[in-house]
Amino acid sequence: MSAADRFTATYLIETPLDPRKVAEIMAGEQSSGTFTRVAGETDELRDRTRAAVIAVEELESAIEPSLPNAWLARKGVEGPWRRARITLSFPVDNVGANLPTLASIVAGNLFDLGEVTGLRLESMALPAAYRRLFPLPTRGIAGTRRATGVMRGPLIGSIIKPNVGLRPYETAELVGRLCAAGLDFIKDDEISADPMHAPLAQRVPAVMAAVRRHQDRTGKAVMVAFNISAETDQMRRHAELVEREGGSCVMVSLNWCGFSAVETLRRSTGLALHGHRNGFGALSRHPLLGIGFQAYQTLWRLAGVDHMHVHGLQGKFAQEDEEVVTSARDCVTPLTDGIDDRVLPAFSSGQWAGTAQPTWDAIGHDDLLFMAGGGILAHPGGPAAGVTSIRQAWEAVAAGVPLSDAAKRHSELAQALAFFGKGAG
Repeated sequence: MSAADRFTATYLIETPLDPRKVAEIMAGEQSSGTFTRVAGETDELRDRTRAAVIAVEELESAIEPSLPNAWLARKGVEGPWRRARITLSFPVDNVGANLPTLASIVAGNLFDLGEVTGLRLESMALPAAYRRLFPLPTRGIAGTRRATGVMRGPLIGSIIKPNVGLRPYETAELVGRLCAAGLDFIKDDEISADPMHAPLAQRVPAVMAAVRRHQDRTGKAVMVAFNISAETDQMRRHAELVEREGGSCVMVSLNWCGFSAVETLRRSTGLALHGHRNGFGALSRHPLLGIGFQAYQTLWRLAGVDHMHVHGLQGKFAQEDEEVVTSARDCVTPLTDGIDDRVLPAFSSGQWAGTAQPTWDAIGHDDLLFMAGGGILAHPGGPAAGVTSIRQAWEAVAAGVPLSDAAKRHSELAQALAFFGKGAG
C-alpha cells in the first residue's frame, strides 16, 4: 500500500512500559486488532487494514506520572515514566470520507489506554487524494477578502458587547455604530446565539438593516458573523435567514455542534463559516493529554470552515504566545500540496493597537482577522479612533516603523499606547 493510500498521525505518549510495544498496541487498537488476536484476524486482513508504526522517538523520562492510571496501579507497575513521540500510519480505506470516524480513529479510545499515563494527538498529515474527498473552504482567505473589500492588510473586527442582554434593536444600533467606526468584521459573542431577549429571527433582520444602511451610505460591506450554534436543522434555517437578509457569514461553536452538524451546514450554505473553538482548552491545555491545534484544525478544515480562532498574542488566555503563533501558521498552511484550503486565522482576546507589533514580528504576514473588543470600544477617542489606531499600528509594522515613531504622527495610535499602558515600540 503506497503513501497515497495512507494518512499519518503523530502522538506524544507517557508510559512506564516500552514505548515501542505501546506504539504497536496503539496501532492495533485503532485498526484491526485488540488486546489479543481474534478469530477472523487473518494475516491477509492485518496486512490490508492494520495501522503501522512509522517512528518512535524516545524523549526524556519523567519522575512522576502525568495522569493517574488504575490499570497500571492494579498491576503494580511503577516508573520511570518514559515519554516518546510516535507516528502511526493508517489505511485510508479503513475510514473513507467519514469525518467522525476519522476523528475516532486518530483519537478515540487511545486516551483511555491502560498502558499510558499520558497521550496527546499532536498532528496529522493527509494524502492529497484523501483531502479531496472532503469539502474545501467556501470563502477562506481570498473569499473573505472579496466579501469585505479588504484586499490588503488585516481585516479589523470586533465583538458585540455586552456579551448578552442587548435586545434586537439595541444590537442593531451598536452594529450601526461599529460599522460607522470603520470595522470590516463584527461577530456575536460565543455565548449569545438565539436568546429569548434577542432571537435570531428578530436580530438578524434588524442587524442586517443597519449593515445595509451603512453600505448604501459608504459602499462598504461589513461582514457580520451571526452565532447560529444550535441543533442542525435550526442552524440550517438560521443560515437561510442570514442569506435572505444579505448576510455573508455565520459563526458556529465547533466543539458543541460537532463534526456532522458542521458538515451538514457546510453543504447547505455558501456563507463563510466562522469557526469558534470555545472549549478547546479542555482538549489541549494539559501537555500530556488531548489534542494539539495542528490536528484539531486539520479535522475542522475537513468539515469546511473558513475562519479559525487562534486567540491572540499577549492576550488574556492561558496559551503561550508561541502556541498562538504556531496555530496561526497552521491555518495558513495547506493541508496537502497543490490544494488551496487555507483558512483565515482569527486573533482575539486582549488585542489592541499595541499587539500588532508582536503579531507581525511572529508571523510576518497580514492574512488574518484581528479582533479587538476593549481595544476599540474603550479607546479614549471612541470606537472610530480605536479602529483607526489599529489600522495605523498595522500600517506601521508592515512598513518597519516602530509604533512609538508612528504615534508621533498619529494621535489615535498615541492615545492607544498611552491609555492601554503597554508602551509598544
